[in-house]
Amino acid sequence: MKKLKACWSVGWRVAVCLLLLLWIFHSIFLQDGRLWAQREGLQWEQLSRGQQWHLAWSKGPQDLWHTIYQVHAGALLTSLLLVGVALWLGVLRWRLVLEAQGLDLSLMRAFRISMVAQFFNSFLLGSTGGDLIKAYYAARVTHHRKTEAVTTVFVDRLIGLWAMLLFAGLMMMPNLSLLMHHGELAAPAVVILAMLVALTLVLGVAFWGGVTKRFPGARHWLRRLPKGELLERSLDSCRQFGKEKAFLAKAVALSLVLNVIWVLQISVLGNGLDLDIPFTALLVIVPIIFCISALPITPNGLGVREQLFVRMLAVIAVPGTAALSLSLLASAEGIFWSLIGGAVYMGLREKEHLSEVTGGSLAENN
Repeated sequence: MKKLKACWSVGWRVAVCLLLLLWIFHSIFLQDGRLWAQREGLQWEQLSRGQQWHLAWSKGPQDLWHTIYQVHAGALLTSLLLVGVALWLGVLRWRLVLEAQGLDLSLMRAFRISMVAQFFNSFLLGSTGGDLIKAYYAARVTHHRKTEAVTTVFVDRLIGLWAMLLFAGLMMMPNLSLLMHHGELAAPAVVILAMLVALTLVLGVAFWGGVTKRFPGARHWLRRLPKGELLERSLDSCRQFGKEKAFLAKAVALSLVLNVIWVLQISVLGNGLDLDIPFTALLVIVPIIFCISALPITPNGLGVREQLFVRMLAVIAVPGTAALSLSLLASAEGIFWSLIGGAVYMGLREKEHLSEVTGGSLAENN
């Protein structure tokens, strides 16, 4: 029964991902087909739907490949290196989170485990993912303080997401006119602000509490929940982060720098495709796309991200094929680094006992 539920959970996400990709590809290819018909003197409206679709899928993929093929090698390499820098900054932030909990993990070991986690998050859709691996190793090298280790992984993710939401919110100010005049940007901006408020409340309660002061019996009811003791210990672990003001300042500052790196990556790729995209606009568009595509809708945000790139960049006159090419190239760069993580996994799985966690020993120990 559990396997059936797991297959369903993965299956519907993959199906949504494929449908979104098919939709966005079809929509863009129809636009390319219409433009090709106009150049050839054909009346698009007079063609049957079958003829339109045939023209779209015979000409659209050619235009897409041509656009991707034209990217400048220097820009592609620079953008690829920026992704590596962003991943490295993510490792530094996780180490800050670990240190705030008194967990000791060397920088290089944290980097190796993070790279393996990148591989698992990108390619494996089962119950054992990259976050589980990171939590397992943080516990394994720190006398099996599993609750604190798992907490660091989730707190690291939450701080990263909150900082990206904050960055997007701040960058809305210089782009206020753009947001107000385009519903394609205004609606996602409202979603981002709502997510920022909600996550701020969640982190505030987790780090500084206040619920038990207003409701003295809250802890009693928490213990009665399934895994109640584990939840209470996790909550106490979160309180430690609230006490570390220097940690919060460093983690947020590092996350904001990381956001600038992600924007630079997309900007460099855009320049490599000879696209004239204002950098100021990218400062708000890129974090909005990344935040929304981070929601667990499809594997690794695939499909959702492409749809957002096409719709949001259309506001600043970026053609659909070019926007799709930009998104696909950015995804390909992430996959490249994930493959590096896969190579690390294959090389170190026996030495670092990676087969234990991938074989499910963590679940057994819990």
